Amino acid sequence: MNALKNKIVEALRTVYDPEIPVNIYDLGLIYELSANEAGEAQIKMTLTAPGCPVAGVLPGEVEEKIRAIPGVTAVKLELVWDPPWSREMMSDAAKLALGFDLGFDVVPAVRLQK
Repeated sequence: MNALKNKIVEALRTVYDPEIPVNIYDLGLIYELSANEAGEAQIKMTLTAPGCPVAGVLPGEVEEKIRAIPGVTAVKLELVWDPPWSREMMSDAAKLALGFDLGFDVVPAVRLQK
C-alpha cells in the first residue's frame, strides 16, 4: 500500500456511522480505494442500508476528510449498493467490538511448565 493510500485509510478510520460505534473502514463500507502518484483518490463505498439516515451526509464527510490530506489533489467518491453490505464485510476487530461471534472457538492460553 502506498503512503498516500495509508493516509487515506487513517482518515477513513476517523469517520463513524453515528448509529454504530465502529469506523467505516473496519465496518466494511469501503469497497475499493486507490490513490495514484498524482494524488488522485478513488473510492467506492456503500452504507449499511439504502435508507440509512446518514446517506445524505456521510459520503460528503468522507470526501471532505480525504481532501484535507496533504498530497491529495482530487477525490472521486462513488456510492454503490452492489454488493449489498452485510456484517460479513466487517473486520474481525469490528465484529469483536460489536460483540459478534467470529465463528471459531477461542481456546484459553495455557502456560507450559518447565
